[in-house]
Amino acid sequence: MKKHNFSAGPCILPKEVMQKAAEAVVELDGIGLSLIEISHRSKEFVAIMENARALALELLGLEGKGYQALFLQGGASTQFLMAAFNLLDKKAGYVNTGTWSQKSIKEAKLIGEIIEVASSQDQNFNYIPKGYAIPSDLDYLHLTSNNTIFGTQIKKFPKTDVPLVCDMSSDIFSRQMDFSKFDLIYAGAQKNMGPAGTTLVVIKENILGKVSRQIPSMLDYKVHVSKDSMFNTPPVFAVYVSMLTMQWLKDLGGIAAIEEINERKANLIYSEIELNPVFSGFAAKEDRSIMNATFNITDDSLKEIFDEKCKEAGINGINGHRSVGGYRASMYNALPLESVGVLVDIMSDLEKKG
Repeated sequence: MKKHNFSAGPCILPKEVMQKAAEAVVELDGIGLSLIEISHRSKEFVAIMENARALALELLGLEGKGYQALFLQGGASTQFLMAAFNLLDKKAGYVNTGTWSQKSIKEAKLIGEIIEVASSQDQNFNYIPKGYAIPSDLDYLHLTSNNTIFGTQIKKFPKTDVPLVCDMSSDIFSRQMDFSKFDLIYAGAQKNMGPAGTTLVVIKENILGKVSRQIPSMLDYKVHVSKDSMFNTPPVFAVYVSMLTMQWLKDLGGIAAIEEINERKANLIYSEIELNPVFSGFAAKEDRSIMNATFNITDDSLKEIFDEKCKEAGINGINGHRSVGGYRASMYNALPLESVGVLVDIMSDLEKKG
């Protein structure tokens, strides 16, 4: 039976990417060796890494604009610390929009002074703060573009002369924007780009080298840039699959093409949530994520029926995070519109039973 994968992460990947990755694990491009047994210094893998880095910059429209793309390890959680290690000299500002923002704040406080410029904690993070003042003396302002747990997403980024750092783990490559507004972007691959095991870091080179502290080699962006993202043994499989996924996206028409599809998926499920009295949305309407739709059932007596219908239809991974409850439909780039349609049909049918 076909499965409809709404898991919040690791994410759904395109079928053709999975097929090519599976073949490469057995043998890479007819070389007589598996992808996961060749040297990371071999010409075959060096070409893969170079292509992956180039594709990331191309898709984001950042080629030739002074940026470097790196594929590192340790997840976005390591970037919470690494960003501060490299960029925080005196004081940095953070916008607190949920669990991942809070974790990034906690790590950065180990390095220096952190101020919360704005927060939506007062309403359990169901909205994105707006209209807040940004101090001009910050080393950087840190944002989280999309919040998987609460289903909110920044639609309009603040205008500021302060360097912008953004955790884009769960919506990287999903929508068009001027990415040159950001000085540092990082994103764990497993939410919208590839398998767990690597983290994409896109950094403007001229922001580096401005802190006075000594930085451990593994946490130093300049070291990784100087070694072409090969300072230590890279996560070979995760980089390769991320490369395949980015190539799939390029062939599809890039971010512009996938954004149109993502908007259609989001509009389909949010229209059902709005019109169907059996369901209620969690996130404020103007801040709803196109990646993660969070919602609840208004009649608990229908929950068991809904869960059973979803199971019968092959729907996977829609339980909400424990801190919010309810349901969460994650609609990452590779999720087909058809899968959202199957879920919406069940939701619509439930109204008739209510």
